[in-house]
Amino acid sequence: MKKIALSALAALTLGSVAASATTFYQDANGQVFTQPAEGRTAIKTPTPLFSHTNKLKFSALTYIGYTYDDYKSDTSTVDDKDGTSDFEIRRAYFQVKAYLLDDPKSYYRVTFDVSKDVTGDEKVRAKYAYLYLNNVFTNTGVEVGLAHRPWHDYEEHNAWYYRSISKVLIEDKKSGPDLSNSADFGMMFKTRTQYFDADYGIFNGEGYHSVSNGNGMSFEWRATAHILGVSGKDKQTKKTYWDASFYGQYNKGHKTGTLVNGSTENQDLIFGGLHTVYNQPNFLIAAQYVKSLDTSDTPYVVSAQAGEGYSINGEYRMGADKEYRLIARYDAWTKEQAAGTAEPQDSSYILGGAWHQNHNLEWVANVIVTDNDAGSDKEEANGTQYMVTAEVKF
Repeated sequence: MKKIALSALAALTLGSVAASATTFYQDANGQVFTQPAEGRTAIKTPTPLFSHTNKLKFSALTYIGYTYDDYKSDTSTVDDKDGTSDFEIRRAYFQVKAYLLDDPKSYYRVTFDVSKDVTGDEKVRAKYAYLYLNNVFTNTGVEVGLAHRPWHDYEEHNAWYYRSISKVLIEDKKSGPDLSNSADFGMMFKTRTQYFDADYGIFNGEGYHSVSNGNGMSFEWRATAHILGVSGKDKQTKKTYWDASFYGQYNKGHKTGTLVNGSTENQDLIFGGLHTVYNQPNFLIAAQYVKSLDTSDTPYVVSAQAGEGYSINGEYRMGADKEYRLIARYDAWTKEQAAGTAEPQDSSYILGGAWHQNHNLEWVANVIVTDNDAGSDKEEANGTQYMVTAEVKF
């Protein structure tokens, strides 16, 4: 798709602004406003933009990468290695927040996401589009709309900072369970205190890029204890924190399983996970265990995503500003099978290094080895990926 940028800008314009001439003002942090105030400087170039709110905040995040895949498929005596290489835009997000209320922590957010579909075509879709209301209850706000799900955002901002090269365990498809993606239509409450965080809510259950099947809703949660009384979100080089979390989903009728005779049945997706992360400015180490239950009532049939697995990741930081990092991660997942059937393990290893050049740019070079056991339904994914990535944000 060759008109991605134009499509995103057009959608943003239609959704948030209408054409008119106005003067913009900028504060010391670079945030742009439509009204003058102390500490704000007028942007002299006229801008054809009008908003019904007095504050808009724009941001963008892009993963620009190069990947060389060395696939290895073993069928009897055949060892077939087929190398492919690609320059790619793995993801590109463009976001606007409109602050609609007097409370400076309440806002409307829309995020556009450029990514490839299953055919390899790049498309633009809404990743988030929700209203966040701060302190609807004591220490608790709420997201309503196309919102975050409870777990993914926490892990990616507290324990695994390299979404640009690999998703978190429960979302991974190549050697993980692919239990859940990061956004869905629904309502999520967010409780924040010094020693305890929690995200919990009701969602459609299928995720932001799937059609709701109407079979039932999904209750999803995360509860996190800040053992040292410190929240470490996005402050890994400046804080010492230790978290312990319990997360999961009770997803009614979300999955369609295939029976032995070829027919299908709706199956619930029920899983839970335990996670812990310890961080100091010099290093981080995190680990988790996930169990997904077999919810099928049919004899000799196991739910499509039943199984158990774990993940361990670590990071060591060097340099005056901790700008150089060594990273490692290991994932393992074993899909549950019918009684008497072998249960091969899917696993992957990540080794790499990163250079945090500045607040706007980070470079990552890494290797991902996928090593799924013989007999796994993901055995064709085996091989080695060599990756170079630029994470650009502003």
